[in-house]
Amino acid sequence: MATIEILGVPHAYELTAPTTSPHALVFIHGWLNSRGYWQPVISRLSIDLQCLSYDLRGFGESQSQTETDVDREETTNSLASQQFDSLYTPTAYAQDLLTLLQELNITSAWLIGHSLGGTIALWAAALMPDRVQGVICINAGGGIYLKEAFEQFRSAGQRFLQVRPRWLSQLPLIDLLFTRASVASPLDRYWARQRVIDFVVADPEAAVGALLDSTTEEEVNRLPQLVSQLKQPVYFLAGADDKVMEPKYVRHLASFHRLFQYCGDNVIEIPDCGHLAMLEQPDAVASHIRSIVNGQTILDFGF
Repeated sequence: MATIEILGVPHAYELTAPTTSPHALVFIHGWLNSRGYWQPVISRLSIDLQCLSYDLRGFGESQSQTETDVDREETTNSLASQQFDSLYTPTAYAQDLLTLLQELNITSAWLIGHSLGGTIALWAAALMPDRVQGVICINAGGGIYLKEAFEQFRSAGQRFLQVRPRWLSQLPLIDLLFTRASVASPLDRYWARQRVIDFVVADPEAAVGALLDSTTEEEVNRLPQLVSQLKQPVYFLAGADDKVMEPKYVRHLASFHRLFQYCGDNVIEIPDCGHLAMLEQPDAVASHIRSIVNGQTILDFGF
């Protein structure tokens, strides 16, 4: 692991060796996750494609300080009514990514984003049209603001974050609760335990801020327009059994991009897959990423 400081926060990242490919793959994790979730996919792709994974500010190991459990609970409770427009919006995270790519001298990249990371990838593509060659969104979609549903989601998310003592990860069998959450089939307990750790260590301000700032009516309604304006190719991988981001919502957002055509040419549905495609179906995800990136590279060269 290496770090680069962005806005005063050390950002943890891992970069595989360069290859003959002209493009790097940049992996962006979702809410309450971390860069490690991409490892099963990266291990399959890094042979011929350089891969960068990193922790978003406030998640995983990209944090500036540690707090006591009491401090964390008080902070989480006090943050629920605050706004984080300049710190934790998808556009702010996209700006962080721009700085990271500049520091690492990555001038040509495909962005692969999971869930919230997909939204960040879309904004980053708009921010860096010359640097970003394309976007692949995984378990990401939306663009429809359903007031009651989003209010319930935001409220439930804040309650979910209020009790996160660090000792929670030490409770026997606590990881079993995370083996089945949001997935089609139970995860290996290694990944369930990582989910517990990431849930516990996420910075309170980042966790609440990213949740609230990415689910406002304005933010949700901006997504379709954003997708429609992107010049780069944008593809969407959907889990057929995803209950968090159902395929119909993935297809809805994808339909605003020119590649959708009339029947969803830029949407790939993965069978037996829930909301964590990169852990549930890493072979399929890696295969689709390679096909998309290599296919677009061939088109770029006119073959």
